[in-house]
Amino acid sequence: MSAKTQYNNILLAVVGFVSVVVIVALIGFFTLDRTKETIQGQVEVEEYRVACKLPGRIVEIRVKEGDFVHKGDTLAILEMPEVSAQEKVTEAAVGVADAMNDLVSAGARKETLESSYQLLQQAETARDLARKTYDRMQRLFDEGVSTAQKRDEAMAAYKAAEAQVVVAKSQYDMVKSGAREQERRAAQKQVQAAQSSVGVVKSVLRETVQTASADGEVSAIYPKVGELVGMGSPIMTISLTNEVWGSFNVREDQLKGMKVGDVINAYVPAFEKEIKMKVYSMKDEGTYATWKATKANGQYDLKTFEVKAHPTTHFDGLRPGMSLIIKE
Repeated sequence: MSAKTQYNNILLAVVGFVSVVVIVALIGFFTLDRTKETIQGQVEVEEYRVACKLPGRIVEIRVKEGDFVHKGDTLAILEMPEVSAQEKVTEAAVGVADAMNDLVSAGARKETLESSYQLLQQAETARDLARKTYDRMQRLFDEGVSTAQKRDEAMAAYKAAEAQVVVAKSQYDMVKSGAREQERRAAQKQVQAAQSSVGVVKSVLRETVQTASADGEVSAIYPKVGELVGMGSPIMTISLTNEVWGSFNVREDQLKGMKVGDVINAYVPAFEKEIKMKVYSMKDEGTYATWKATKANGQYDLKTFEVKAHPTTHFDGLRPGMSLIIKE
């Protein structure tokens, strides 16, 4: 074999090897790490919690999880014995104030004086009885036989009876001394104050009936019938199924110019359909959120943004927690 032929063969081998390397490199460049990334989010809904301003005991729950309720529907009924008792006390106080006001307006006659005195005697008798009841309940509580709640209720009744004695005595003294213009005005103000206290108690009692403040679906019920709920403790959660949106966590290298107002296509695996959604919010999730470190190769850290989007048209069946997929 001549030297020229041998040289040509070596050259062809080198060229062939270089060609193979170039082809493999091109194939790798165009195929490796070129898979489309997906952005996954989920369906979210607005919610509100039903809660009571004061502690009470659940006596009835009129809905169950999954029920759709309308604004004004009764959801739960609570019991507040202390407030109910206070309502009777305030109504009695109104009666006493009205009676005293009538006595003042009518003038101080013998019958009027006797009537106010009898009212005072009744109030003092009721106070003495309430005090004995409280003393008895205190002894039972000290002996561990009665509960603190019963002791507290007896003490509250005793304090209310004492207050009634003060009111009755002041009215009796006023009748004895004869009513003046200032006293008549004071009696009228006492009536107004008593009536206002009744209004306050009635407004509190309205809290015993919890109603829906907006249409929605009952997504969770927390207490059971018979359980005691604390002040402001949630009783149930209502989902506003008409207020649906999608929430996505998107790295900034995946945003690719996305901005508020853009319309994107989101695939819903639950229905195997795509829906159009309009971006209405983009917010940096901060350093605590998912991020991608790239400083090791001399580049930069990629932050994550929370992107929210509303469906452009109503889509029946979208439920909280359903997956939403955006393909790049």
